[in-house]
Amino acid sequence: MVLAGRAEAARATAGPAPPGRLLAVRPPPGRLLASRAQAGAAAAVMAVTPGAEPFRHSGGPVGVLLCHGFTGSPQSLRPWAEFLAAAGLSVSLPRLPGHGTTWQEMNRTRWGDWYAEVDRAFQELRADAGEIFVAGLSMGACLALRLAEQRGSAVRGLVLVNPSVTADTKLFLLAPVLKLVVSSLKAVGDDIKKPGVTEGAYDRTPTKAAASLPGLWKATQAQLGQVSAPVLVFKSTEDHIVGPASLEVLRRSLPAGQLTVQDCPDSFHVATLDNDAEAIFTGSLEFIHEHSAIGQQDGSGERDADWRSGDGQRT
Repeated sequence: MVLAGRAEAARATAGPAPPGRLLAVRPPPGRLLASRAQAGAAAAVMAVTPGAEPFRHSGGPVGVLLCHGFTGSPQSLRPWAEFLAAAGLSVSLPRLPGHGTTWQEMNRTRWGDWYAEVDRAFQELRADAGEIFVAGLSMGACLALRLAEQRGSAVRGLVLVNPSVTADTKLFLLAPVLKLVVSSLKAVGDDIKKPGVTEGAYDRTPTKAAASLPGLWKATQAQLGQVSAPVLVFKSTEDHIVGPASLEVLRRSLPAGQLTVQDCPDSFHVATLDNDAEAIFTGSLEFIHEHSAIGQQDGSGERDADWRSGDGQRT
């Protein structure tokens, strides 16, 4: 064989190998590249943390897409998703790339990856639901707004919990520089007032992933005027992660009649797992009923039986 001949020629030129040392023959370039690709693919398969799995329920013709926040996972929105599913809605709660595994894996993802997964889940949900509402927590709320900008009238309404659409802390402002020095910073998760509750967020903040957030905020802010759907915001009066600047951006960009804000007086940032969770769940369901075509046709203020059409499946 050609390789064997080359190896023999190399041995003849170099002389005998030292005792106990073997001469290595490199594989052909194509085979080497293939081996590296396979190794990379194997490393990319990460175990999902228990509780961070995505949620999917096929229910009636009205659907809701839920988007979790930065360094969090579906765990922070699962009770909300289950509540809406029990009400007869079709529900999708995807796990964003790099979330629910390790912060090191998340450092290999950027906001474009997270948005692509939200858009994919939106298109998948359209197979079950003719009307789709989009909801989100924190960064997930920003992704929901971005989706409404891109999908237009296909998004029937938005429910946002403590939305993050601009930098509220120096950490995120400095992330593009800090990523060159350190791979992670202190955690930003589990800001919950209710004792004994956790959202299962990472114990470190991946700086390379965080450094992409300003790009998401900038792109979303630039097109907020294109959001035509009604927007309901639930805002915690005490939030240690997202300050008042994000809500001010929304107030300046959206007409007063399009934006409704409700306070969460007894919760911190992750209000969907906090003391005001029930008010968020019921308030969002009322909002969906009010703005869905089925709810408008019913006109009774009660959930229409058509919401429960279909047998429903959870995965």
